[in-house]
Amino acid sequence: MALDGREFRAADGRRAAEVVVADFLRLAPAREQTASSRVDVYFEPFTSDGIPVEPHPALQVKTLLASGLPLSQRFKTAWGEVTLRDLAEDVKRDFRGEQVESGESAWMLEALSLSSRPGDSFRDSTGQRVRVDEVMIRALAALETANAELAEGMKAKRPEVPKRGQGIYAHPCGGLHYFQAVAGWARHASVRTAWRQRLAAQVDVLLYRLDSETRQYESAWASAPAERERVLAQMLKFQGHLLETLGRLREDTGWRPTPAQQQTVERARRYLENTVRRMDQTGLLAAPASVAGRDKQLALDLVGDTCHAARGESLWSTRELTRPVAPSPPR
Repeated sequence: MALDGREFRAADGRRAAEVVVADFLRLAPAREQTASSRVDVYFEPFTSDGIPVEPHPALQVKTLLASGLPLSQRFKTAWGEVTLRDLAEDVKRDFRGEQVESGESAWMLEALSLSSRPGDSFRDSTGQRVRVDEVMIRALAALETANAELAEGMKAKRPEVPKRGQGIYAHPCGGLHYFQAVAGWARHASVRTAWRQRLAAQVDVLLYRLDSETRQYESAWASAPAERERVLAQMLKFQGHLLETLGRLREDTGWRPTPAQQQTVERARRYLENTVRRMDQTGLLAAPASVAGRDKQLALDLVGDTCHAARGESLWSTRELTRPVAPSPPR
C-alpha cells in the first residue's frame, strides 16, 4: 500500500485495506470497556505464528490514512462495521504525552497528522485535552535533539558521523519515519511559515546523512564479506527510506530542492541503483524463499524495504508510475 495506494489488492482479490481490517483488527475484551465507552479496538503486533501485523503502534491506521482513504471509509469486521474515523479516534484515545519523544511514536504521530488540522484538539482516554499543534511542536523539538550530533558533524564539515545507536539512530529505520511524521505536518501553510527555518535545518541534516552513512556501509562491505547480506539490507533500507522521505517532503510541503540538493537526491538514486544491482549479483533478490529459510526477519525486512525503495524511486522518477494519494483526508 505504501507504493500502490488504496487500490492495492491481496492475492484473493480483496483490497489490501479491507484485508488488514477484516482479518487483523481485534475487539478489546468486554471487561476493558464500559457501557458509555466507544468500542475499543486494536491490531495485534504479531499473528500466532509470528507474522508481523503491527510491529509499531498505529502503523496500520497510519497506512490506511496515507493511502488516501477518506475518514468516512467503512470496513466490515466480525462484530460489525467500523470507519477509518473510528480507527483514527481510537489512536487518539490511546495517545499518551510521554510517547512523543519515542522513536516508536512515528506512526502514531503521522496518524494524528493525517487525521487532524492546525488548531484541532482531542481528549485521550484519561480525559486529558491534547492539542495537536503542541504535540507536533514537541515532535519537531525531539527530531532536532535526536539529530544534534549529525548537525554538529555537518557544521564541522566532517565526512561522517559514526553510527553507534545514538540519537536518531536509536529510532526504527534510522528515524526516517519520525522525520516523515514531523515534516508531514508542514503540509499546512501556517505550519510551513512557522517552521520554515527549523525544518530547513533538518532537511540539510537529512541530506548530509546520505554520504555520511554510505561511507560507513561501503567500509563495512569491504571489510566484512561474511556480513554483506546484512550490509546490503541496511543500504536498501536507508537509501530507499531517504528517497521516500525527500519525495514525500516535496509532495506534502512543496519543497523545492536547490541545484545542490537535487544533486544529492540524484546521488541517492544512483546509490540505490548500485545497491539493488549488488543484491541481484549476490542472489539476495532472486531467492527470497532461501533467505526466509535461514533468516526470517531479514526476508521480511527485504520485502518491506523494497517497497519503500520502490516508492522512493517512483517519487523522483520522470516516468509515470502509480502513486498513492496522501493528503489530509476529507473530514
